[in-house]
Amino acid sequence: MSLDTALLIARSGLLHTQRALANAADNTANVDTEGYTRKRIATEAVAIDGKGTGIRSLGLSRDVDNALVNEMNKRRSEAAAAELRDSTLSLINEAHGDPAKGEGLGDLVAKLRNSFIELRFDPSLVVKQQAVVLNASQNMISRFNDLSRVVLEARQAAHDGAIEEIKTINQSLSELAGLVRGIMERSSAGQSTADMEDKRDLALARLSEAIGFKPIRQSDGGLLLLGAGGAIIPLSENGDAFTLESTALLPESYYGSGGAIPPITMNGVDVTRQILGGRLGEYLVLRDQTLPRYQAELDIGAVEIAHRFKQEGLKLFTDATGGVPDPDLPYAGSTQIGFAAGIQINAAVRSEVRLLRDGTETIPGPGGFTPNPPGGPAGFTDLIDRILDHSFGERTSAGISWGGFTMTGLGPDGSLSSPFGAPRTIEDYAALITSSHTADSAAAGRVLATAKQFSEGLEARFTRQSRVDIDSEMASLIQLQNAYAANARVISTAQTMWDTLVGAVR
Repeated sequence: MSLDTALLIARSGLLHTQRALANAADNTANVDTEGYTRKRIATEAVAIDGKGTGIRSLGLSRDVDNALVNEMNKRRSEAAAAELRDSTLSLINEAHGDPAKGEGLGDLVAKLRNSFIELRFDPSLVVKQQAVVLNASQNMISRFNDLSRVVLEARQAAHDGAIEEIKTINQSLSELAGLVRGIMERSSAGQSTADMEDKRDLALARLSEAIGFKPIRQSDGGLLLLGAGGAIIPLSENGDAFTLESTALLPESYYGSGGAIPPITMNGVDVTRQILGGRLGEYLVLRDQTLPRYQAELDIGAVEIAHRFKQEGLKLFTDATGGVPDPDLPYAGSTQIGFAAGIQINAAVRSEVRLLRDGTETIPGPGGFTPNPPGGPAGFTDLIDRILDHSFGERTSAGISWGGFTMTGLGPDGSLSSPFGAPRTIEDYAALITSSHTADSAAAGRVLATAKQFSEGLEARFTRQSRVDIDSEMASLIQLQNAYAANARVISTAQTMWDTLVGAVR
């Protein structure tokens, strides 16, 4: 090997180690920088006429597995959605009270039944009628009222949350659009894009929590986002890709044809049903499916209780106008919607508590009932027996089974169904409401725990593979310093030999 070649090799090694040392220093300095990934400087051999003359430093590269990043973002999206669902359903679960303490809807219906049993022992005592039956009635309807209020508030929060999430999505898409444009420009100019790719991936990670998508990275640095629902999500630097208007939700509000809830638009096109995944997707599921179903189940329970009492001769529960909805009508578009929120004790009964034993309604036909006249006949227990045997029982006074509880055609638009079995009594149905909603909340908690486990596992794997490790960087610095010193010695030795040769010639 000639001295010239030795100098070329040593010089190239020296230049590379200088760059590598600077890169190691950058890695170390950015160990706590969000989104930063470990950088490497690759090399390639340089040869002239087939003879090695050193090495050449290439551009910065990232230790990043894009397939791992994509899976990590997918799991991050699932975890964000699961966390939102868990927190929302936990509020509903709390509003149900503690079933272990007899605070569930089914328990409160049972306590109402027991109050009538107690009343039957001495129906002539107005004080007992007031204190026992009306108190039990109020406790039950208060639970219906409170649950309905919490459900409607949660629906409103879901819609408002979707609006805020869309603002976040638009900001992320705007940031991504600028980053992708910069990456493409640098890439075409042969410049390093590693740092901008870090920022791009960080923006994608944030976006993945808000909405589900699949990124398609292109060879020129471009990026295509395919939404989980199939729509292509536009990268808009204007920050206006998606829109959603605010609105005040009512029990009868719904999205869709004839509905009052505005759509989510993308470039002016309704894409509401194409939004899946992330917090935005879960907000829509809560607003349009889960919570409207809960509301319908509460309404149906309250309607059936009011109806079955009225059918036996006692209109104990009504709406604010004194009416009782017909449970045989389709739920959607009927006065059943929102009944649980407004159910109250009949004003006539509250002012005349003797009606609890005398009755309010005439029931014609065989096995019918006529309200007891003022002063009370000997048959004070007639109405109470009808209530206990039939209103709380499985059959009407005619010995015919009550019609089944409405399980389909639920929601303001009639598109939802209840997962319940076939309850036999109003007490069974009320208990199913609590157990079903509680089970949903528990399931959401389990899904969240699993989603977090997957997400955290992938994050740990990514950290090991792509994040800066101080110990590794320090070891690399020592190796690079040694390499720098070795190349410097080669140059020094070659220079000494040149000087010796030149001196010998002289």
